[in-house]
Amino acid sequence: MSSSIPSSLLLVFFLYSTAGMPQFLSHLNASRNDALFTTYAAPPARSHYKTDQGYQFQWTDNEAGIEFISRDGPNLGIVFKMDGKTRFRPGELYREPVVTTSYSDLMKYYCYPFPDIRVEVFFAVYRSGTAIIQYRIVNEGHFTRTITLLPYLYYPSPDSLNRFDHTLFPDGYLFPLTKQRDGWMVEHNIPVCEHFRGLYTSTIGFDSVQTFSVPATGQNEMYGKDIVSLLKTSLARQKRAAPFVNGIAGWKDFRLQPGDATSFRVNLSLDEMGKINPEAEIKKPEQVDLEELVKEDEKAYAGIPTLKFVDKEHEMLYWSAFSLMRQCMMPPEGECSYNYYIFSREPRWGWGYGGQVFHESLAMMAYAYMDPGGAMNSQRVYMERQRNDGYIHYRTGPYLNEMIETGGKPTSSAPWYNFENLEIYKITHDRKFLREAYESGKRFYQYYVANRDSNQNGLCEWGAHAELESVRDARVAVWDKVGWAANFEGPDVNSMLVKEAKSLAEMAKILGEQAASNHWLDDANQRSEKINTKLWDTATSFYYNVNKKNQAFSFRHPGDLKIKEIIGFLPLWAGVANQNKATLLVAKMVDTAEFWRPYGVPSLSAQSDYYCPIGYWNGPVWVQWEYLLYRGLKDYGYDEVARELANRVLDNMIHHLKKDHVFWEFYSADDYQAGWNKTYIWAGIAVRFFLDGVDVEKYPEKF
Repeated sequence: MSSSIPSSLLLVFFLYSTAGMPQFLSHLNASRNDALFTTYAAPPARSHYKTDQGYQFQWTDNEAGIEFISRDGPNLGIVFKMDGKTRFRPGELYREPVVTTSYSDLMKYYCYPFPDIRVEVFFAVYRSGTAIIQYRIVNEGHFTRTITLLPYLYYPSPDSLNRFDHTLFPDGYLFPLTKQRDGWMVEHNIPVCEHFRGLYTSTIGFDSVQTFSVPATGQNEMYGKDIVSLLKTSLARQKRAAPFVNGIAGWKDFRLQPGDATSFRVNLSLDEMGKINPEAEIKKPEQVDLEELVKEDEKAYAGIPTLKFVDKEHEMLYWSAFSLMRQCMMPPEGECSYNYYIFSREPRWGWGYGGQVFHESLAMMAYAYMDPGGAMNSQRVYMERQRNDGYIHYRTGPYLNEMIETGGKPTSSAPWYNFENLEIYKITHDRKFLREAYESGKRFYQYYVANRDSNQNGLCEWGAHAELESVRDARVAVWDKVGWAANFEGPDVNSMLVKEAKSLAEMAKILGEQAASNHWLDDANQRSEKINTKLWDTATSFYYNVNKKNQAFSFRHPGDLKIKEIIGFLPLWAGVANQNKATLLVAKMVDTAEFWRPYGVPSLSAQSDYYCPIGYWNGPVWVQWEYLLYRGLKDYGYDEVARELANRVLDNMIHHLKKDHVFWEFYSADDYQAGWNKTYIWAGIAVRFFLDGVDVEKYPEKF
């Protein structure tokens, strides 16, 4: 088997003593070509759901400025002028930015806009509505130099009125900002703030200030032509979002002797319109100790296992993934008595801002290594809102309990609940959590099997809004080419239920309930037998959906359910297949004409006429499902195949971290592409490829 696997760099990691080791993310030397995640949002303790604002560090576009940007604004940057020359784009600097520190909420970088002029930048999202930038300028040359700095801010606007008001708040510039909710948020009544009042301040008095407004079409109305001409490409990005783009820039000259340095800060604060109280609610820039923020982050990241890596790229991905997951965590709010997560904070989008679902919660099996309490409490969000009959909502958030009733029945989430809880327990060893999870989990399991087996034959189908419940909610070959998901008993839902029952069995055994453990194991074994007898096709050596009416591989036409999708490999993860079937499945997996693609196992066989490597569930690589296959391969002893699979998946993730410095919802199986949504929490589960590649028994006691 191993000879059929293309050779590549094997991932070999092991733990070593962390005593006295500096924090990796505090001592970086990263260029824009390194695999570093550079999106930032407030730390969990200072985050607020309704007024949250994140930023992406823009440093890869040679035509635009080096900026901290948000899809809906505002955006922050700076221009440098000296000796009649202007510098602010990456490619025109004497030396491009080098990032020296980067956590989920802050970063430091330095650059040289001109020879001997070093600029050090410290950016921090202090709270959901407050961002601070500290600039330090050093003359490292032998001559006195005068340099002009122009910090600027711009944002999309519905009109062209000059809205920066210096009279109401003399120490800064007030302005209105509209960030409209998308259609999904409006439909679900998600109470995200739409109308903000912004405050832009500085610790220095500018020599002059220029405001500007740029219309989306035409050039008949424009203010601040000088700064607008410089920001042309940057502004074009925002002109697609609103009829106008409004902005402000401040000028300040600094005369520096050889060896001299000077510093100042700019501060942006956003609050709900009509509620801003600068004196009471907003710390002035000079009052925030930025280095203390770094220490806070070092403490928050201190529990993460420290590994040795084969190269810098894998190491950066590992630490960046933890930043991604931490960035998505929010403190208790609304109906959530515990911390919870959202899919993405920057960019913010409706579907990803409603609340938790089980398939995203797979990321908690990785986040638990960083914040065991936070991972457990995220699962408790489900427990506290669980119905008496065991039902758990499709989505559970601070302001949403989404049931999506279909045919009079509520939609739940794909059953990964007990699997997640057991994995989290294995990291935290918290028996109180285990007991809570077991009591909640067995009720959920009992509800699910009672309501998803319409013909009572021991095999389940997806129910209610079946396609949403299945996770694979769009461009699924079987759903699109054959029929609605509720018509079929499949290897996906039933393998998940086998794993749920096995997880309950292990929980019960740990809790000293051997009889209950035996019961759950019997349940898992009975379902496994039915999967192997009804869903396995001996002619093609693969697991498929079957027609729930007669357990045949035909629904509308003979054999139309024999479509090879990634769900056919889930019996490996669930331990359903015997060794002979596992051997046949792995042979299918490593067939380059079907599933063994350059960057992972696609969600549909490449031989299908419906295959698209950058489609949705008809070809792309979904990192969390690749991890499940990885676990299954290791469980059956295919360690080399598992390592090769991990390398292929991580290769594409690293490429995009180097290219655009974000994590994506999914990745192409065949080339360096990714889509559709970025800064997506479940990509964080990639750290388990690393952590599961070492002997768990060697982990130092951390919890």
